[in-house]
Amino acid sequence: MYAVIETGGKQLKVTPGEIVRVERLEVEEGRPIAFERVLLVSDEKGLRVGTPLVAGVKVVGTCLGDGRAAKVIIFKKKKRKQYRRTKGHRQFFTAVRIDRIEA
Repeated sequence: MYAVIETGGKQLKVTPGEIVRVERLEVEEGRPIAFERVLLVSDEKGLRVGTPLVAGVKVVGTCLGDGRAAKVIIFKKKKRKQYRRTKGHRQFFTAVRIDRIEA
């Protein structure tokens, strides 16, 4: 059983028991999270694809906490012009354990 959800402008394929990193959500650690935007679900009834969403399906998970991803280095350079810029970025995320898919 798996589902494809949309959160934070990204689409994720999730299965029960899996731990996923999603864009930062304002949820306390240990609290349940319900993802209502389910684009596709595969279960014992077969594969159901939404247009654009599958009606009556939601994915429930538990928040495990917030964090920051590894640093991404942005480096710009123009040859022979003595132009160099270095910048770093660390994206915030929320770790979520997928508990069940309610179909």
